[in-house]
Amino acid sequence: MAEDRNPPWSREEFEERLRSKQVYYHIHHPFHQRMHRGELTPEQIRGWVANRFYYQVSIPIKDAAIMANCPDREVRRSWIQRIEDHDGQMEGEEGGIEAWLRLGEACGLDREDLWSQQYVLPGVRFAVDAYVNFARSAHWRDAVCSSLTELFAPSIHQARLDDWPKYYGWIDSAGLDYFRNRLTQARRDVAYGLEVTLSSFQSREEQERALEILQFKLDVLWTMMDCMHLAYVMDMPPYAATEPEGSTDG
Repeated sequence: MAEDRNPPWSREEFEERLRSKQVYYHIHHPFHQRMHRGELTPEQIRGWVANRFYYQVSIPIKDAAIMANCPDREVRRSWIQRIEDHDGQMEGEEGGIEAWLRLGEACGLDREDLWSQQYVLPGVRFAVDAYVNFARSAHWRDAVCSSLTELFAPSIHQARLDDWPKYYGWIDSAGLDYFRNRLTQARRDVAYGLEVTLSSFQSREEQERALEILQFKLDVLWTMMDCMHLAYVMDMPPYAATEPEGSTDG
């Protein structure tokens, strides 16, 4: 029997390679760097909150798609917690979407405007929809793997909790509850998603595929930031070049 030239990585090395993808996490994007240095204007903060809301409301749809594709009852029983975390429960916790609406209000946005999605940039919508469609069409284990950007999420939530009160004192601190809640939820979620991934992707080919899937999700998040940076920092919103000279339309 020929020797396998690409033996699978050990569980520890595989996890280390997944975690090494942190260098591509959107916390390193110039827009986020500006945010954490306190350099964003109120309008730029509001633009980020409004666009990110589209991602927030899409998360439980993505998770429902994973559950719909998963034949394993025990996995579904564990994964449903994510939907409740974001959509809330009929009686009990309101959920992350409601917390994000309160963040929007703390930043000066109307919740009706957030729900209308009128401020969502086309590129942001395209990127988020690509992620949801991936979860709908991919094997459920691949979709679970794509969630592993949660490996890096606690650091970004903590950074906002540390930086926003210093630099954006005009935002009511009660509006930061989403970030506080996700510190615990993200750690719990990633422990389960990581276990599924480490146990499911066994061969070297499968492990390399897992790294590609995680990179795809990182690309989604980075692309969202590219769109917002272009529109709100470089003042190049979509279709700006098509506006008649001197137009004052929004």
